Amino acid sequence: MDLTEEKREKARGMESLTELYRAGVGPSSSHTMGPAKAAALFRAAHPEATGFRAVLMGSLAKTGRGHRTDWCIRRAFEPFLCEIKFDENASDLPHPNTMLLFAYRDTRLLGTWEVYSVGGGSIVVKGQPVYQPARIYPHDSFAEIAAFCREKDLRLWQYAELFEGKGLWDFLDRVWKQMLATMEKGLAAEGVLPGGLGVQRKAKILFDHHNDREHIETRENRLICAYAFAVSEENAAGGTVVTAPTCGSCGVLPAVLRYVKDKRAIEEADVLHALATAGLIGNLIKTNASISGAECGCQAEVGSACSMAAAGLAEIFGLKLDQIEYAAEVALEHHLGLTCDPVRGLVQIPCIERNAVAAMRAMNAVNLATFLSDSRKVSFDLVVQTMYETGRDLSRRYRETSEGGLAKLYS
Repeated sequence: MDLTEEKREKARGMESLTELYRAGVGPSSSHTMGPAKAAALFRAAHPEATGFRAVLMGSLAKTGRGHRTDWCIRRAFEPFLCEIKFDENASDLPHPNTMLLFAYRDTRLLGTWEVYSVGGGSIVVKGQPVYQPARIYPHDSFAEIAAFCREKDLRLWQYAELFEGKGLWDFLDRVWKQMLATMEKGLAAEGVLPGGLGVQRKAKILFDHHNDREHIETRENRLICAYAFAVSEENAAGGTVVTAPTCGSCGVLPAVLRYVKDKRAIEEADVLHALATAGLIGNLIKTNASISGAECGCQAEVGSACSMAAAGLAEIFGLKLDQIEYAAEVALEHHLGLTCDPVRGLVQIPCIERNAVAAMRAMNAVNLATFLSDSRKVSFDLVVQTMYETGRDLSRRYRETSEGGLAKLYS
């Protein structure tokens, strides 16, 4: 049994939303946030060490340079030196994001860790008790949550508050403020993104284009895309972002929430309720499937983000429980099979545009849910299961290794 199957077998209930929404440095929660966290903990466990070495394997090796994995590890060990080895030939790994850490006192080996960066900035260290945040939610399927909410006459955000407590809103307020700060920085920035691809920042260009004032639909698409580009470009530049549910998909949810908030002049509390509802959807996917591109392809990242955004929008629009489920289901279903093929391992092509497209698709999913939820045949829980099985069946070339698809053919 591999690491991911074992996790699924033990899972029951869900963790707090504070484990899902995390602020950190981009461009990847699994390739920067996770390895940086592992390096910091390993260093703290070996305070007498004077030198370190890291061996990156799997997706960490194949796309680590583009994702700046080596940079974030070296920074975590400063002022001591850390030798980095990219082992692209390692096979039969317990997890696609595997790394070995070695600590030395001069030339004497003090200790080693085998670490798995399992997505969203979380890590597992082989042979050590797995950090298991409290599963504060007793339910881990949408069907169970929906049944509970109907019995208690609760909306999904009220369900979240019931188990998280009133402190949830202060946390989500900080999440929203960071999302907006990232977006504003991205909207003001110009120039070329780092990494060597020569990708020009486009968020400011989109936002400043004002020739569509009379064309409502065109303006809507332009602004939503500008917001998604702004956040995703900041992520690609190594800025601070909020995982929603990952760094690579961080632009989708804040883009649609910002657009609808401005258009409808809704209250801040409504945005926080939408974040709670979206978070529950992300939590369900994280618990029952995966939010890791290295594990299940981009359907697990951008597909999950689109599903979260659709649910959050449906909450803002005051849709019924069945309609919220349908919006989330449609958004995820139509990302099934989406590959993770970042060119040169950078979270730029096709990742930035993909965030914008997913944001617009979230809007469309909610529009469909408004009219068609009574006729749906597929449950959200079934689509989550399907996504996981689809992702596990994908060739590893299409799971964040940059060995297939656009990453292979782009020149």
